[in-house]
Order: sequence, then structure tokens, then C-alpha cells
Amino acid sequence: MINSVWQQGALIEITITDLSDTGDGVGRFEERVVFVPDTVPGDRIQVRLLHVKPKFAHGQLKQILEPSPHRIRPSCIVADKCGGCQWQHIDYQYQLTAKRNQVIQALQRIGGFSNPSVDPVLVTASPLGYRNKATYPLDVSSTGKVQAGYYQKGSHQLVNLNQCPVQDPRLNPLLAEIKQDIQQLGWDIYDETRHQGEIRHLGLRIGRRTGEILLTLVVKEGNLPGIAEQAEAWLKRYPQLVGVCLNRNPQRTNAIFGRETRCIAGVPYLREIFAELEFQVRPDTFFQVFTETAEALLEVIQSELNLQGDETLVDAYCGIGTLTLPLAKQVHKAIGLELQAEAVQQAILNAQHNEIQNVEFHLGAVEDLLPKMGIIPDVLLLDPPRKGCDRSVIESLLLSKPARIVYVSCKVATLARDLKLLCQNGLYTIQRIQPADFFPQTSHVEAAAFLVLSQLDKNT
Repeated sequence: MINSVWQQGALIEITITDLSDTGDGVGRFEERVVFVPDTVPGDRIQVRLLHVKPKFAHGQLKQILEPSPHRIRPSCIVADKCGGCQWQHIDYQYQLTAKRNQVIQALQRIGGFSNPSVDPVLVTASPLGYRNKATYPLDVSSTGKVQAGYYQKGSHQLVNLNQCPVQDPRLNPLLAEIKQDIQQLGWDIYDETRHQGEIRHLGLRIGRRTGEILLTLVVKEGNLPGIAEQAEAWLKRYPQLVGVCLNRNPQRTNAIFGRETRCIAGVPYLREIFAELEFQVRPDTFFQVFTETAEALLEVIQSELNLQGDETLVDAYCGIGTLTLPLAKQVHKAIGLELQAEAVQQAILNAQHNEIQNVEFHLGAVEDLLPKMGIIPDVLLLDPPRKGCDRSVIESLLLSKPARIVYVSCKVATLARDLKLLCQNGLYTIQRIQPADFFPQTSHVEAAAFLVLSQLDKNT
């Protein structure tokens, strides 16, 4: 007989004891795990059950019976609706504790490491106002007003914003005013259900060190009457604005950017200073959104490697050379591998602009390029996407056995999976793992793992 408590819509009372890697609070009721968004460990709450499974359930917070000591008032007035942040209601020090625990738990549960050495989470600047990039979907309200913001949690219902406390505050004036300009110009807003209309997203990027801003409209086809004149007007209005671009994305897809970007006015990139080098960052360039913390993690990598100048370093998944180029200045030779042709082109330009000559970049998939290189690097840097390394990449490393590996991960579950394979049979040893908070106010955590080849294998 099924217990009537475990039915959709039933109300239960639980105490939240943990946080999941997706940011939800975790509690237990009758030995069954219950996940509840917008909660904090220590909260005593009333929950309405939404989805009930044999071993777990998802619920909706109905009432806080007793708040956690770690619960705070969010900085954003729409934090309870907007899906951009999950943790603004949690005090920042506890966010850091939860993120370190997330790394430890992934290494234990997935990697099988009994006592992983995980440092405190690396932090730098304020956990608010840190993002150097914002990409807002656009919509039209029931009264015909142009809106821009982020989607509500678990939906495609837009939460309209005129400012955002996690974005660089220098971007906020553009958000409100450009919406008004689009409204006055009468440009059509894209409707994803009908696949009609023009403007899909408003993209804003800023160089944290230079202050330069890049504005990009993501459009379906690009039929925007008067766009050239308006782009020039924006450049005159905003002294920090260096370029206005159109990115064309005609596909029926959730991907934000399409393959074609053209500059309407100014230049198609902004300049950013990173690790004392100057980088060109384009609208669709991958560049970490928290410049200061990314730079701090690079400094940890440099300190841990203690490079002597005679090494060969391979940077797999190198992007535009954000890590490759600073490290190239400290080694004999650096080699970057990257799948995206546009990123390789930018990496080469960034190397030339910074007069770094001991570096080369190769276009292709890491799993194809790495086994064919014919060299064993002294240091291999891995910085894969969220899915982690392809199995053939791991197998290539198990055969070539570079002396040191630095694995920078944006998803600790795949990091733990790959480290388990690299450390099997004692081949590699983890020296330390440094988590870094690239995304405060969210459940996301990055980490750098430092591995060394075992002495036995060095001698074989």
C-alpha cells in the first residue's frame, strides 16, 4: 500500500541539511531524499511535493518555519524569480563552504578518493558586480513593452530587468536605455514559439581592466532598419562603447550565438588586460566571466608549477590562449590545441600582438591531435568543456605519461571521473586541488587539480 504522504501536492515538514550540485536544498523525510530550491541548510520548512520517485522527491518551498542562520536577504529584488542566480539568499562564506564540500563529495563518490586534498575555495573581488559579460534574451510584455532579463527558474518566462547586481555595474545603464531605443525604433522581437521576429538577445561585454564595452544584438536575419545610424548614435552616447555588432542566428535552437558576426560600427572586439597581457575579446569569444578570479587561479598554477624556462608545455582546449600565452613566457615552448577555428585565429593574433614567439597553435580535436604530436610534454594543461575529456584523450595520456598534468575543470563530476582514470594503478598522484569561485551566487564551482607522475613510472 502506497503511503498517501508520497503523493504530488502533499505537504510535509523537513529540515534542510545539505545543498545539491544544482543548488537545491536537500532534506530527508521517512528516509527519502527531498530536493527543494531556494532553501538553505538549517532551514526548517514546509514543502509541497511536486515530483515523487521511489527514492527521492522534488518539492516547492511553501513556508519557512525556522530560518537557517546562513539565510540572508538577497541583493536582487527579483532573486526569488530570476533563474540567473540560485544562491543570493545564502551568506557568502557558507556558499564557499558548500562549494568546497561539493568538490570533496564528487571526488569521494565518483572518483573513489578517500581523503582528497582540497584547498579552501579561491576568492578575489566582491561576489557582486563581478561579471564581465551579460547576454539577455528579449521579449515583449502583454502591454507591448520591450523586455530584457533572465528566464524564471525552470521556465522560459522572462523576468524583466533594468539592472543586475552580479553584472559589472558599468553595464547597467546600457541595459535600460537600449531597451527603450529598440522600442522606439520598432524593431521586431523574436518569438521562439513561432520562430518569427528579429532580435533574440542583447549581449554586453566589458573589459574589467580597460573599461571598453562591446554591444552585440543577436538577430534571426539582421533586418533592422536604421541599425547603422543607431549604432553610431550608441557609440557617441557611451564613451566606453568601442563596437556594435550583429550576430546572425537563423536556426530554431537554444544556442545563443550563430556562426556569423559582423561589425556595424566601431571595432568587433574589446581589449582586456589579463596577466599583464593584452587580449582581444570578440562577442562570441570564450573568456572567463570573472576576470580577477581567473587571473588568481593562473597565479596558483604558475606558483605550483614553478617553471624553470626549459619545459615544453601543451595547453589542450586552449581557446584564445588565455592560459597558454602567460605560461609561454615561462617555458621553452608552448603548444595550444583548439577545436574552434575562430579561437585559434584569435590566439595567433593575441600571441603576435604581445610579441610572444615561442608558441604555436593547432586546429583540431584534442583527441585527434594529442596522440599524433610525437612529443611527451613536460607539462600538460587540460581545460576541457563541461563534458570533460574524451576517453581517447585519457588513454593517450596513460600511454605518453607527461610528468605533470594540470586539469582545470568547470564541472567537478567529470573532473572526478577523469582523475579516477588518470590515477588508476597509482600512475598519477594528486598533489592538491584548488577550487575557485568563478560564479558567486550560483552553485557552480571550478577547480584545478595538480597531478604528478609516480616515481616508479618515471623510471620505467
